[in-house]
Formats: sequence, C-alpha cells, structure tokens
Amino acid sequence: MDSNLLKIFVEVTNEKSISKAAINLGFAQSNVTSRIKQLEKVIGSYLFHRVPKGVILTKEGEKLYSYAVEIVKKIEIANFEMQNIHNQKHLIIGSTESNASTRLIPFLLQLNKDFPNMSLELITNTTKDTIKNLLEYKVDIAFISGKPQNDEIIIINKIEENIVLVEPKDKKCPNIFLSFKNGCAYNDFGKNYLKEFLSQEYKHLEFGNYETILGCVKAGMGKSILPLSIIEKLNYKNDLNIKKIPKNVLNIPTFLVCRKDYIPRIKKYLEDFKF
Repeated sequence: MDSNLLKIFVEVTNEKSISKAAINLGFAQSNVTSRIKQLEKVIGSYLFHRVPKGVILTKEGEKLYSYAVEIVKKIEIANFEMQNIHNQKHLIIGSTESNASTRLIPFLLQLNKDFPNMSLELITNTTKDTIKNLLEYKVDIAFISGKPQNDEIIIINKIEENIVLVEPKDKKCPNIFLSFKNGCAYNDFGKNYLKEFLSQEYKHLEFGNYETILGCVKAGMGKSILPLSIIEKLNYKNDLNIKKIPKNVLNIPTFLVCRKDYIPRIKKYLEDFKF
C-alpha cells in the first residue's frame, strides 16, 4: 500500500473535502480524486460517501483512518530522524502567549546564535491548545503553564513564576475577573483561587492579549491573576496594586516539554538552558 495515497486519504478525511485537501497538498483536484480512486481499488472498498458539501467516511474508511494516521505519522518521524540524524536542522516551538511575551525572544535569539544552521518556527496559543499541538506532533517542543498531566509528555526544563493578584492602584475594584481567553492556565487557576481562597462572587471577562488586560485593570475595570514577569515586561509594575500569592496557595511554573517518543536532538542543550 502506497503511503503517499494514505497521506492524501488522511488529508481528505481531515478536511471533509477533496478540493480543500488538494489546496493543502498543492495538488490539482483531479489528481487527488484519482489517487483516492486508486486507493479504493487497492482496498477493494469505497472509502468516502459523496455529499453536497464534501465527503464523509464510509464504514470501511473509518476503519482505515486510524491505521492511516499512524502510518503517515511514523513515516514523517522516520524522515525527520534521518534528515536530522547528526544535527537538529528544524525546530518547531509551541508557546503560551504569556511565555512569548516575556522570555521567548531572548531564547530564540540564543538558539539562532548557537545553532545558525537550524531553522526555527514558532506557534503561540493557550496552554490547552499548545498541549494539543504537541500531542498531535504539530510542534517539537512547547512552553506550557502548569505541570503536564499527560503520560506522553516529558519535562525538559522548568521555569519558576511568581503569580500575583493585580488590582487598580487608586480606584475601587469591582468583583470582575479579567483573564486571557479560554484555555489559558492562569484563567482556570485564577477562577479557582478567587472562589476557594477569597470566597468572592465575580463576573468574568476574557481578552485576547495581556496588555489589554493590564490596561483594563489600571482603568479600574477589575482584577486579574498573572505572572509578575508579564507585568514587569509590559511596564505596569508601578501602575497597579500587586499582591504576591504564596506558592503553597497557587504555584504555576512554566514548563518546557516534548513528547516522550519525539525527543529533540538538542534536548541536553534545552535542559541546561538558563531562562
């Protein structure tokens, strides 16, 4: 069975559309259609039902899909390992927005200096989505907030964070919790902290970046729970009332992690890196 046919099959399945899959793969739509027909001939069964908005898997297609994903991924890993058999030539980094805001640029600059022939790629998101990207092999390493709970993930490095409660400095603060969008670890931990330790009833507003959150806190719109490093990096330390939360109450380090079956060749370098 041709692995290239399986790759096309997986892409069509994921997109539920032959035309969208063709665009992603850089193929003509007719080429993708003919490859799917070729695979169906090899399997001896139809793999897709044609529907008005695209395609959906047949029962035979559903059975093949899990095997196809595994085969395609293993081939990608094998190609990656052979291309990087002596050196790490490419590194895709996933990161939370909070880590990207504070320490990622110096890290990237140092990587570029120490590995000038290695190409770098960066994807930023919430902790929840960054972990998802790591588990789906979309990133090689990832910076996440809080200790990973998945057995497929191993810790490479740990960065301590000072978590603080921030409120307006000279204004009465309403019981409104301002946080990053859903999936951010500080969002989840913050809500639990306010509920369990401060016993406060509050409204909740989510935002798309940390500078907006801090600006709204300064304006008296509410309170937030964030790493002190973000507040210092964005120059809000003197504009807000900052209360340090003890680590025995709320401790959310940043962890640099990877998959246990997809360890980067520069793992030792990353373990020793001083953030």
